[in-house]
Amino acid sequence: MAVTADSSTTNTDDVQELDIPQLAEAQGGVEAERAHRKRQLAVAFRIFARYGYDEGIAGHITARDPEFPDRFWVNPYAVHFSKIRVSDLLLIDEEGRVIEGERRTNKAAFWIHSSIHHARQDVVAVAHAHTIHGRAFASLDKPLAPIVQESCAFYGDHVLFDEYKGLVLEKSEGERIAVRLGDRRAAILRHHGLLTVGRSVEEAAWWFITMERACQMQLLADAAGTPRVMSEEEVTLAHRQFSNANMARHNFNLLADLVVEQEPDVLK
Repeated sequence: MAVTADSSTTNTDDVQELDIPQLAEAQGGVEAERAHRKRQLAVAFRIFARYGYDEGIAGHITARDPEFPDRFWVNPYAVHFSKIRVSDLLLIDEEGRVIEGERRTNKAAFWIHSSIHHARQDVVAVAHAHTIHGRAFASLDKPLAPIVQESCAFYGDHVLFDEYKGLVLEKSEGERIAVRLGDRRAAILRHHGLLTVGRSVEEAAWWFITMERACQMQLLADAAGTPRVMSEEEVTLAHRQFSNANMARHNFNLLADLVVEQEPDVLK
């Protein structure tokens, strides 16, 4: 019997672990970790630009500061993703003030991201952008179905935020998004777009890319006919494999290496 899109996953103790090499952690303490997060954050914006995830002044990715956990790094207001460098990133405190950086920030970015960072101490990075397929799918008022293996990364691990009150310009709405997200890795914001979180910049960015593609695949499949929903056994296996955080970091780094090689100014 096929599972439904909102069913819980079953016990996965019998599923084989993937043999994926562990990535080395940043060495050198807080400063090294801060430099690493900022580097990956700037690179993530360049990757998003390459995939067409920019939409005017909309969209933001944040990374929690390793020394001051109530503060996070974010892109400046009205700078195209394709132009963002490490030196352009802003450090924002818990009151929304710019602690480091020369530009202003996006108010909506603060309310969404600060609420999630506050509620989820396990989260290092949050990604949100107004993508074509993500927004189209967000209008359907339903979660992703497990119809392809990559979609299963979000099986039982994403929510539908079924409110819409325009731009997120108030603390209360950011808090409602954080509450609805709970301990999941992603949210579909109705009539708005997608949001993903991760324990690293690499994870949050890769989950966003994967989720946007999952939305695209489901839109295509639904338009072509009635896609087969994976069985409980199939979706359990696929979720275990495709929700692997270490694999997400490897996948992100494949793209990051290209950006650094082809656009070295990103590190300035």
